[in-house]
Amino acid sequence: MPNVITHSLFTDFDIDLFKAGKHYKLYEKLGAHLVEVNGVKGVYFAVWAPTAQSVSVVGDFNYWTQGEHLLQVRWDSSGIWEGFIPNLAKGSIYKYKIQSNINGVVTEKADPFSLYCEKPPHTASVVWDLDYNWKDTKWMETRQENNSLDKPYSVYEVHLGSWKRADNNRFLTYLELADDLVNYVKETGFTHVEFMPVMEYPYDPSWGYQLVGYFAPTSRFGKPQDFMVLVDKLHQAGIGVILDWVPSHFPDDAHGLGFFDGSHLYEHPDRRKGYHPDWKSLVFNYGRNEVRAFLISNAVFWLSQYHADGLRVDAVASMLYLDYSRKDGEWEPNIYGGNENLETISFLKEFNEVIYANFDGVQTIAEESTSFPMVSRPTFAGGLGFGMKWMMGWMHDTLEYFQKDSIYRKYHQNDLTFSMTYAFTENFMLPFSHDEVVYGKQSIANKMTGDEWQKFANLRLLYGYMFTHPGTKLLFMGSEFGQSDEWNFEKSLDWHLLQYDYHKGIKQTITDLNQLYKNNPALYEKQFSGEGFEWINYSDHQNAVLSYIRKGNDEKENLVVVCNFTPVVRENYRIGIPKKGKLKEIFNTDSSLYGGSGITNSGTLKVDSSPYDGRDYSIELTLPPLSVTVYSIA
Repeated sequence: MPNVITHSLFTDFDIDLFKAGKHYKLYEKLGAHLVEVNGVKGVYFAVWAPTAQSVSVVGDFNYWTQGEHLLQVRWDSSGIWEGFIPNLAKGSIYKYKIQSNINGVVTEKADPFSLYCEKPPHTASVVWDLDYNWKDTKWMETRQENNSLDKPYSVYEVHLGSWKRADNNRFLTYLELADDLVNYVKETGFTHVEFMPVMEYPYDPSWGYQLVGYFAPTSRFGKPQDFMVLVDKLHQAGIGVILDWVPSHFPDDAHGLGFFDGSHLYEHPDRRKGYHPDWKSLVFNYGRNEVRAFLISNAVFWLSQYHADGLRVDAVASMLYLDYSRKDGEWEPNIYGGNENLETISFLKEFNEVIYANFDGVQTIAEESTSFPMVSRPTFAGGLGFGMKWMMGWMHDTLEYFQKDSIYRKYHQNDLTFSMTYAFTENFMLPFSHDEVVYGKQSIANKMTGDEWQKFANLRLLYGYMFTHPGTKLLFMGSEFGQSDEWNFEKSLDWHLLQYDYHKGIKQTITDLNQLYKNNPALYEKQFSGEGFEWINYSDHQNAVLSYIRKGNDEKENLVVVCNFTPVVRENYRIGIPKKGKLKEIFNTDSSLYGGSGITNSGTLKVDSSPYDGRDYSIELTLPPLSVTVYSIA
């Protein structure tokens, strides 16, 4: 029997779709597949390498010998090399040795479509399958109800390697996380987790944002099926799963996608478009059909094969602009003379169209930090088609405000109110992400001003303001209990802090805010619409107080929110109310349960007929120090 048998999984239609950039399930064809040919079990290999002169599969089964198992190039000019190696089994370790017809360059590459990779620092691919018996049918059938834009969306952002470590600083496995992490997220009430990239990456300090194995969950924490167990358990607990996805750039590691077959295959050949100066990485050629099909197939793969509920697309701003982080002379304008990357815009629109057309109840979320218009608007209306966009301006302005001593805050009220001038131009997610707690920026808790009591009161106030502000929410791990130190990816979060009352109080605040958010439709039904928000008074900068109404579909469920951004107790503080009735305090960040001073508005509070704030009715409240108080209206 020959070393390699002629065999193909491709039809002519597959090839036509691939060439056109419209094949969105390439993972079913390219890569390594356990199959049976003429009664013989083995592995079918297929790899795209159009400038190759020869392609060998090398591995532990042939002593890594080039030429022992040669693939054959297809006749159809697709550039695909393929073949069946009999008697090869699951778990076999392999790479592709590619001799280019360009100056005879030889590259040795991991499989771009590998389902499983060797544990870093090893770099080979592993023959694997995705056989798994999913138990999340209930979640998948009802996902659209839990994951739509008019539902609560409170996201816990997690770096799997440093959320918690075992003894001797060992990584927790996917299976261990399927118990510990799932129970914790359920306890604290988050509706979703977002995993920083789980796709295989060679370099730990990249936090996963320099991907090599786009179709393989990292083997640092276990096997592919083990990651499926983690997703499955989260779904069974009613928790959605968002994956960070990085189509913006990739590293130039020797075994990766760069210079794959001796040519610029995946990266743009023009360095002005194909190299990222900030990250010293390579940028995909979004104008090449086969590359677009690779990336969109990858997005489809994680949503279909791993049941992900959404993709948070990293570094979208770097993709959209030809001059991003480039000096004059280092970039070339588009055909209209502008700085927009037209190929990227076209790609992102197609990506979103494919995802929303093929998956019910999923969301795509853009990390996009500029004023690029209509990022989260449908493509048919001229938008990019994302479901949500990170509200980076709100995040920067809010954190800057909270770092100011309270005595100066009356001069900076606009830092808070400005967000409402553009809050409904996009479907915004409010992010306090990992980027805000590294590189000397301090933890969220240590950004807060004042003595110890005020720091924690300010932190509770910050989170209360965040959860009552329009938009969905994202909080990086550790922030929910007031992690003191900056995030360090090389060790566990400081879980020992939960023995201290102030830190326990922050965790309880977040837990109760999550319940407040989920239990009150006024906070989510119109979270992306101006109809869901109404100022009561935004101009009381002298007292540094903001008051507003959050609205849902039923006005009987509306909520009144009052924020006091100073440590001064405001007694007999009057605000205007739109109608007669009664108010009842349902949430207070100053509760003694959280470590606050315990000043509350107890009982039922009657609205009187005194006009105020331009309204016919008003009410007097006691505003606790550095607090958010929330009231139902009856």
